[in-house]
Amino acid sequence: MYRRFVKRGFDIILSLLGILIGGIPMLIVALLVKLDSPGPVLFKQDRIGLNGKVFKILKFRSMCVGAEKDGVYSDNRDSRVTKVGKLLRATSLDELPQFFNVLKGDMSFIGPRPPLTYHPWPLEEYTEHQRRMFEVRPGITGWTQTHGRKDVEWHRRIDLNVWYVDHVSLWLDLKILFLTVFKVLTNADNENKGATVVTDKQEEPVESGK
Repeated sequence: MYRRFVKRGFDIILSLLGILIGGIPMLIVALLVKLDSPGPVLFKQDRIGLNGKVFKILKFRSMCVGAEKDGVYSDNRDSRVTKVGKLLRATSLDELPQFFNVLKGDMSFIGPRPPLTYHPWPLEEYTEHQRRMFEVRPGITGWTQTHGRKDVEWHRRIDLNVWYVDHVSLWLDLKILFLTVFKVLTNADNENKGATVVTDKQEEPVESGK
């Protein structure tokens, strides 16, 4: 019941509130992005969502236009990140436009972060166990983000995501929400350390979520 109906109801209400309350801050951020560097205010990117469906995730642009062609990973020393972009990433304000993704139904507030269509690997290369992470809507934050955020290796991330799918509940979502707020306020684990994909895919699930 919670997973199918209540969770979606909360998403609609909270995303509407987020858009209303965050409207002025988002306009200010949009203006700063526009003044800081040439290019669009929003960054749109294909991500894999519920049941493997591809959707456009929305973010405030934090890098120079065309930066993605030079690689996936970046850190606070990456010259592709704009001055305003560094602030947006440190405060996670670049994620605010995803309120619209949640309202539309592409995403949830809590769920597995949606991967790129080509990274860590294409959808058809996920194992049957790994594809279970797409049984729920992807989230702005999730169980994985409370266990290290950007420095967690991808096989581990996916195992944590599948664990969430098997244990999703109101209380777990509240726990993830509070832990995420703490990590955002302390900026914990919010920097890419480098590649987080190992060569061989892991076929058997690893017990996680303790």
